[in-house]
Amino acid sequence: MSKSSAVSDVDQQWKVEQDLRTLADAIEINKDPKRLAAVKALAKQKSAEMASIAK
Repeated sequence: MSKSSAVSDVDQQWKVEQDLRTLADAIEINKDPKRLAAVKALAKQKSAEMASIAK
C-alpha cells in the first residue's frame, strides 16, 4: 500500500465516521421540537438570503 493510498483510506474512514455522527445528530434534532423549529427558522432565513443573492 502506498503512502497516498493509506492517507486516502484514513480520510475515507474519517468521512464515514463523520457521516455517522451527522446522522446521529439529525436523529436527535428531529426528536427535539424546539431544536427542530430553530433549525427550520434558520434554514428559512438562509434560504431568503441566498434567494436575494441569486436575483
